[in-house]
Amino acid sequence: MAVGEFFVHAHRSNAIRKMRDNIPRFYKLVGLPKWLAKAHNIEAFAKVKYDKYHPSEYSEEEPIHPLSIEPIIGDPKCNSWLQKHPSALSSFNGIMSAAKGKQIVVFLDYDGTLSPIVSDPDKAFMSAPMRSAVHDVARHFPTAIISGRGRDKVFGFVELDEVYYAGSHGMDIMGPATQVKSYDAKYQTRTVDKKGNEISVFQPAHDFLPLIEKMLGELREATCDVKGAFIEDNRFCISVHYRQVLEKDYALLEKKVHAILSNYPKFHVTIGKKVLEIRPSIKWNKGHALLYLLEALGFSDSSSNVFPFYIGDDKTDEDAFKVLKSRAQGCPIIVSSVAKETMASYSLRDPLEVLSFLNRLARWGKINAITSP
Repeated sequence: MAVGEFFVHAHRSNAIRKMRDNIPRFYKLVGLPKWLAKAHNIEAFAKVKYDKYHPSEYSEEEPIHPLSIEPIIGDPKCNSWLQKHPSALSSFNGIMSAAKGKQIVVFLDYDGTLSPIVSDPDKAFMSAPMRSAVHDVARHFPTAIISGRGRDKVFGFVELDEVYYAGSHGMDIMGPATQVKSYDAKYQTRTVDKKGNEISVFQPAHDFLPLIEKMLGELREATCDVKGAFIEDNRFCISVHYRQVLEKDYALLEKKVHAILSNYPKFHVTIGKKVLEIRPSIKWNKGHALLYLLEALGFSDSSSNVFPFYIGDDKTDEDAFKVLKSRAQGCPIIVSSVAKETMASYSLRDPLEVLSFLNRLARWGKINAITSP
């Protein structure tokens, strides 16, 4: 080997070693789970799993998400969790075999599922590829987004007329233009959307609006001196975001919130991802919203010819997972890169894997879907 070649080879070897040694630091920087950040070389990962679907089923193969890899060998906690909640991508064929011949209905959370979790709630924008994937899914299957956000705000992010929307954790539903007889007609309104299409709006917490508006003003005034706190009006619920609040200030913020809430006995607070959610204390959650929309679409509790998907990442999505489990029907999928307690049957790591799953579901629907109601 010539002297020049030797130095080039040595330089490359050093560069490769540095890149390998910095892999854990990079993983931590971009926020990957701790078990992944502990890897010290790429050989520690098991082989990427490619789903062996039949080539004739699809017009093109879905690129494998670069993080769709098996957990590090020897991590029993993660391995055990993935055995209970296997990847919905790796399990795609089996899931769709169970769905074939039934009417698929797709329910999706928004934040952390269709868009990444961001520090500024007003900037949780949906990517163009994700919007396209949701649009394609909605062409073949009834599709609804159920979010803790206000319904109008979610629509502003998604901008798809083909989709049904349920905001405020399901307390503000825009669904099919049918009156669901098993629900109070007082809260159901027939109207038209911006394009003149007839729709139905269901708002079971409508009576609480005056109190919500009053509380909203009080919260904004009381928390204005807590740096980083953000009060979000989500129509039938109020979100107190503290992602940008200093740790030393959180106790003060929580104290202020509970002091105001003590004057409103008909409301309660729950904790989400760096957010305090204030909601009316009515028996209604994302699971009830799912059931309402299924019935509005013509599928009662006794329907056996429907296969609902629900994909979500938040604790509030567990109510919908519970509904599907109790019906022994459909496919609840949690979006999480860490092992945690859930009633979901399958898992996806993050919105990028959700995108891959939705693209494959849309392609499957193009060939296999039965006619939507």
